[in-house]
Amino acid sequence: MLKHLYIRNFALIKELDIDFQSGFSVITGETGAGKSIMLGAINYLLGQRADIKSILPGADKCTIEATFGIEGYNLKTLFEENDTDFDEHECIIRREFTSNGKSRAFVNDTPANLNFLKELGYHLIDIHSQHQNLLIAKEDFQLHILDVIAQNNTLLQEYRTSFSDYKQAEQELKDAKEMLAQSKTEEDYLRFQLEQLEELNPKAGEDEELEEEQNELSHAEEIKTVLYKADSQFSNDSEQGGVIELLKHISQDIQSLTHVYPAVEEYGERIESALIELKDISADLSDLAERVEYNPARLDEVNNRLDQIYTLEKKHDVKSAAELETFMKDLRLKLDVISNGEEKIGELEKAVREKLAKATALAEQLSKKRAEAAKEVEASISQMLTQLDIPNNKFEVKIEKNRQLTEKGADQVTFFFSANKNAAPRAISEVASGGEIARLMLALKAITSKRENMPTIIFDEIDTGVSGKVASSMANLMKEMTAANKHQVITITHLPQIASCGATHYWVYKEDTDEQTFSHIRELTPEERVTEIAHMLSGNEISEAAVLNAKQLLKQ
Repeated sequence: MLKHLYIRNFALIKELDIDFQSGFSVITGETGAGKSIMLGAINYLLGQRADIKSILPGADKCTIEATFGIEGYNLKTLFEENDTDFDEHECIIRREFTSNGKSRAFVNDTPANLNFLKELGYHLIDIHSQHQNLLIAKEDFQLHILDVIAQNNTLLQEYRTSFSDYKQAEQELKDAKEMLAQSKTEEDYLRFQLEQLEELNPKAGEDEELEEEQNELSHAEEIKTVLYKADSQFSNDSEQGGVIELLKHISQDIQSLTHVYPAVEEYGERIESALIELKDISADLSDLAERVEYNPARLDEVNNRLDQIYTLEKKHDVKSAAELETFMKDLRLKLDVISNGEEKIGELEKAVREKLAKATALAEQLSKKRAEAAKEVEASISQMLTQLDIPNNKFEVKIEKNRQLTEKGADQVTFFFSANKNAAPRAISEVASGGEIARLMLALKAITSKRENMPTIIFDEIDTGVSGKVASSMANLMKEMTAANKHQVITITHLPQIASCGATHYWVYKEDTDEQTFSHIRELTPEERVTEIAHMLSGNEISEAAVLNAKQLLKQ
């Protein structure tokens, strides 16, 4: 239940700090006093996106905080899934937003996102505003009523998963058929492309190796000349000798000094080491020169192979032999699909049939439970409408089968209603007046609240279009909801018959200051309730008769 509400700097509210009681409570006040503003603030706690226009003019920051009693509502798993501290007795939700557009949300002082607020709010509070009366004529809403009464939530989730699997399999089948049809039209061309590629049979990295070989073959004479020259300069046997012969003499000369000048010994060793390295280099260069081959025939082969690779790369818009190889494998797969396409189509068709059968079976279970729930709804609503002063009512639930499954099953639901004798029931949207729709909606809320674990229900002027005895009957039904289902019911009303039935009475009023106008709310004392209800009965001038009438209403 909603235990406490704190609002600061929101719309016309400078500061509001109010406790709420269990049972049936009423909120009254002049039109425009700020009742809807308070509901707007609560909606922000339920995940509505922040709007800086809602901040009190002149203020930098707005704060909205509510404390809910949650004992017995099994919300621990939801808190754990959202990594939020859990208190089995209370939950505190807070929203803060500033004039510069920043917004923050907290649950039990843990930062929270709006999706968590929406999910948590779904379990904590249901705000029924006037415009929601229009939902009663909507097919989805009527179907939802049956699912709530039938307790179909788990079965509905299972069906939706199965239906999604079926639709996915159906799409896969459609895609496969389209691909097969398209592939068959181009099969000959695909085979021609594959034959070209298989004849060439490109390998990943082949182009790089061939380009390297091409470079070597194209410059074979130059390479051999340079390598031979280097080898000759290393080991030339002329009078002066090559580099190696010169280094030998230098090494011998340095060695001859070591006994008279030891400082050169280290350099002699280093020259000897360099001499060994140069001998190895000379030998390697000589080997390389011998291996380099001037082979015009091989060069022609390499050039021809590269030309073929480059031609196919350009044709298939790829940049390497590796990509050509991948493209060739893709062609094989496409042709394999064509060759085995009918078999694949058959497998997919079988999968579609199996998934459709499973979804259909679950839809039939839903339909059966909805049919049972429809009978319960018809009996309960008819009884409640009689209680709400529509004694000759006829309320029927008509369920028709859709030709194809939808995300909600196989059923199309329509509520039929008649308020008068000898009048055949017709679709609610065609026959119900505003006052009748208000009573129908209250009755539906009353029966669904028995099945939905909803601790707090707020009605925002659900009594629109009714008065007198009907208003009293609606108030009694809301009181019964709190007694039978242990719900906290709060209703905003302009009718004294309903206001007098509340166990707790809150009054919303405006106060003018030198700065601006502010909205306030407070709980009324028994004496103040008499005055407020008398005011609702007679207007600004409270008569003695109105006071007596107010006392009588409260006594009743």
